[in-house]
Amino acid sequence: MATNVKVVGTDLRQVTVKVNPGTYLTDILAQACEKLKVSPDKYLLKYKQKQLDLSQTWRTSGLVQGAKLELVVRSNTPTAINVALQLPAPEFSLFPPAGRITEKLPSDFTIWQILRQFESGKPTQGKNLNITARGVAQTANGTATGSGQLYYESPVLIIESRTLSTFVDFQKTLSQLGYNSGGVLIRLSFQKTGKTLADAMGEISQFFKTEEAEEKKAEESAPPPPAITDEQTAPTGALPSSESPDKQESSTIEAAPEDAAASTPAPPDTAVDVDEPPSADHRPVTIFSAPTSNTPAAALRIESDEAFAPRIEHAQAHQRLLKAAGENKRLLSDRELEEKAAAAAARVAAVKSIRIRVRFPDNTSAEWPFGPDDAGAALYAEVRKIMADGSLPFRLALPPGTQTVVRDDPAAKLIAGYRLSSNTLVNFLWDDRVPADVRRRPFLKSSAAGHAQRVVVPEVPEAPAGEEAAPSATASTSTATATPRTRGDGAGFKKPKWLKGLSKK
Repeated sequence: MATNVKVVGTDLRQVTVKVNPGTYLTDILAQACEKLKVSPDKYLLKYKQKQLDLSQTWRTSGLVQGAKLELVVRSNTPTAINVALQLPAPEFSLFPPAGRITEKLPSDFTIWQILRQFESGKPTQGKNLNITARGVAQTANGTATGSGQLYYESPVLIIESRTLSTFVDFQKTLSQLGYNSGGVLIRLSFQKTGKTLADAMGEISQFFKTEEAEEKKAEESAPPPPAITDEQTAPTGALPSSESPDKQESSTIEAAPEDAAASTPAPPDTAVDVDEPPSADHRPVTIFSAPTSNTPAAALRIESDEAFAPRIEHAQAHQRLLKAAGENKRLLSDRELEEKAAAAAARVAAVKSIRIRVRFPDNTSAEWPFGPDDAGAALYAEVRKIMADGSLPFRLALPPGTQTVVRDDPAAKLIAGYRLSSNTLVNFLWDDRVPADVRRRPFLKSSAAGHAQRVVVPEVPEAPAGEEAAPSATASTSTATATPRTRGDGAGFKKPKWLKGLSKK
């Protein structure tokens, strides 16, 4: 029996979708997003703050008639899905005892990419498996006679009650089919088509871009890595510079001993580049290598929905903020403003040392300690010491944004001038005059890159359930203690004068 369901968008617009018992929740999401004119790949469905499994049908989802579903934004990070492929005969016997191979794959993989992944050899443990390019010879009545022309055998996939057999179906991702977590079983079979194998391969090339072509294109567009001597003696003629010829000549002379030291083997106990980080004035420096993954580490953490649900102490803190914001406050007097400025200056003067980390364009970073007497020129000098080409112009900006730029000036104190009271992150920004090909070169010297270490993210221990509930109980107890008992038991109740007069009559 058909029924209607309401879907509420993120902008609180409501649309009505007509559903049947066999309608998949992915189809409901697609129809709702089509009416709201948004992309269904960026949203999920929730019902009563619970995320729905989009791979289910309306009958098996447990939703009531006239349910109101919420459209929520999907995470940009794909999740890992445990995909199992059930093979037909005779491939069934290659993987005893169940004839099944499994692999964890991202939810943004298409069905065709999944089949190619199972053909790659890693899930099949090196065994030969052909799924997407099968051909069968044309015979006459099952005998060995006939033209012998190879005809394409198309894979047919059965996922629960769905059948996928066309190239259009194979372009759908696991997420579009409703699988965003857990696992899925795919049953594989083959059917003979009327297309020759050559014609089918040509049609496949029109529908899909192979991974080999994408990798070849990426290799052609990537610049070749320069040699070590090119890093240390990188030419600066392509960059318009205002430096004098004497200074450029001195930089060339300084680079020559580095080349000689690199070509001459030195004993390990006397090699400065190995025993200590490169720093002329012995300022300790810590160099961190670039992350190996394009996904931030914070996005890889899996948190439950209960971790983001507001608790009673959050509501009480919000009420206290609203109450404080609603109270009238007078402006500070001149004396109070002076005292406030003096307190801020005292806090800055009490800082003896801070650590400044500079983040470079290739996602590497370096960290130095600085004291109250160090200026912006010292920070720029330290950065130039580990750069492959220290003559290139750049600037260092304090986050957020690029508004506050640290000046390369001996008079600009880091702590007092920029009010730095704790460890600070600074972003490295190229000057607009630096060409694009120079920016793509390796940023660090080879001696500095050899000291790079991986950033270790500490594990945050999970708090027990009892400790999470403790602040709520403490807050409620303190509120009950601070509130005077003016109602309920009569304590502290003062009888008004007009009531006293009525009691005498």
